[in-house]
Amino acid sequence: MGELAAEKHVQYILSVEKRKDDLVSVVMEHLRMNGAYWGLTTLDLLGKLDNVDVDKVVSWVMECQHESGGFGGNIGHDPHILYTLSAVQILALFDKLNVLDVDKVTNYIAGLQNEDGSFSGDMWGEVDTRFSYISLCCLSILRCLNKINVEKAVSYIVSCKNLDGGFGSTPGGESHAGQIFCCVGALALTGSLHHVDKDLLGWWLCERQVKSGGLNGRPEKLPDVCYSWWVLSSLIMIDRVHWINKEKLVQFILDCQDMENGGISDRPDDAVDVYHTYFGVAGLSLLEYPGLRAIDPAYALPVDVVNRIFFGK
Repeated sequence: MGELAAEKHVQYILSVEKRKDDLVSVVMEHLRMNGAYWGLTTLDLLGKLDNVDVDKVVSWVMECQHESGGFGGNIGHDPHILYTLSAVQILALFDKLNVLDVDKVTNYIAGLQNEDGSFSGDMWGEVDTRFSYISLCCLSILRCLNKINVEKAVSYIVSCKNLDGGFGSTPGGESHAGQIFCCVGALALTGSLHHVDKDLLGWWLCERQVKSGGLNGRPEKLPDVCYSWWVLSSLIMIDRVHWINKEKLVQFILDCQDMENGGISDRPDDAVDVYHTYFGVAGLSLLEYPGLRAIDPAYALPVDVVNRIFFGK
């Protein structure tokens, strides 16, 4: 079995941060907050977060906050729940949640809950179970779940459950591993996992492993490193992770590394990016790969960061 090129991945992430004018940077400008979360969490899992200028990052994050309380994907961009969670997670990594006006942020999130318990992503109203998870995760980190109707939020998520045990983006939507993570994660955060048929869902999730050892997001699709997170974390939360071949999955992730320049791709020999680098390293962390810090499957933050938030440890 190959090895994780940890130092190469650290250098790759730091180099991505320094690039401001190339095509990739321009194309990703609108979701820079997400990219920062992926890169910084990867560094933390690799034990290298101290390579980053904390004050500079925190200052940039706060410049992305809108007067509504939500955060945009970059300075001057419109606020959205997606970027708001990434901003909160980044501040949590650095133990800097104290710089937030918690009421302002949580009021923004609470204002996105709809009458049926679902959440919109922003003022334009798109509804998706991703936004339910994000809202619940953000409010949980900030200890403000009491600001929303949790019972209705859970009820809406349960209404998105399908006959195959999976969950879709809205009621009747096709089961998809990414949506399943969001729904199972949201139910885990609210102590509501009893709504999940763990054996039925566990079977659907373990069927996502293909011959190469990788995982796909839906039946008949190609494997992709990112599902090493979406599928694995869900299996761990419902206690069915022993139903897949962990060794083959580890090898698949390692085979997707760029051993010369660092970074991880979706599949072997494809171009690397920060997104897949994060989910590859996070997947290896869930698989207890040596030398990596443990990550929490529900909060998608290092376990010691979660412990610090809730237990002051």
